[in-house]
Amino acid sequence: MGARRFAGGTGHAGMQPIIAIENLSKTYATGHRALKTVDLAIAKGEIFALLGPNGAGKTTLISIVCGIVNASSGRVLVGGHDIVRDYREARSLIGLVPQELTTDAFETVWATVSFSRGLFGKPANPALVEQVLRDLSLWDKRDAKIMTLSGGMKRRVLIAKALAHEPQVLFLDEPTAGVDVELRRDMWALVRRMREAGVTIILTTHYIEEAEEMADRVGVITGGELILVEDKVELMRKLGKKELALELDPPLAALPDGFEGFDLSLSGDGATLTYTYDAKADRTGIGRLMANLGERGVRVRDLQTRQSSLEDIFVSLVRERA
Repeated sequence: MGARRFAGGTGHAGMQPIIAIENLSKTYATGHRALKTVDLAIAKGEIFALLGPNGAGKTTLISIVCGIVNASSGRVLVGGHDIVRDYREARSLIGLVPQELTTDAFETVWATVSFSRGLFGKPANPALVEQVLRDLSLWDKRDAKIMTLSGGMKRRVLIAKALAHEPQVLFLDEPTAGVDVELRRDMWALVRRMREAGVTIILTTHYIEEAEEMADRVGVITGGELILVEDKVELMRKLGKKELALELDPPLAALPDGFEGFDLSLSGDGATLTYTYDAKADRTGIGRLMANLGERGVRVRDLQTRQSSLEDIFVSLVRERA
């Protein structure tokens, strides 16, 4: 399957993308090809989720856009600034929350967040730093040395550091890996508030339910290749299959003949027959299936339908490319 690209290459409103990635590739000195010709446009104010298995190229892609890793070919514009030629301008628009918990262990929370703001040439703004710390439930810890904090609190500090210079684009690289439920909830509340303020958010995650809940669009990357970019709702509509689960009474030892044209599976105990079908097809085949069952004396006690989740879609796409 070729990558399904976002029509026109701009965001939802058809405006200039805040991030434009063109023909981007990365091959390391070892010969490992981490990215293969990636093209992607991300609109101002959208939440874009980048999904992919470990080693798919998610972190390499983010690291190139943030100026941490050099691309082998292609170019990236952030807010119209080339990330190589106009490095300082491009980087000042970006906040990055990395996977690794790397912070200045002996500094206080207040000092490290204030210092991050100064790094980008922004004047001191204690009121803004206070607001960021309060938003992340860090205000009570402002004078604590970072080395004394829990892992979850250190993660909050990383987010505060990324927000200190008021970026227009925020990268969250696996932001909720190994964090507690409370932090996850706080973080997503903050992400929603930032989006309302016009900040563009790109997150990589393997918690697919987060992408399903938060994202406007989803990109699937595997083997260094962006195999699909799609509006989340449209993706669910296009690729979502439905399942009809039929509870049988009595159970079947095996499926009788005559059901060759149906995508059916029988549970181990023979009590549930599952029919997978395309919900958008002109004919779902359910009527024919029920008639066939009736003709063969198979009694259905109850039935229910289930829409496939983003996880089902993701797994099937990656398996297709393997």
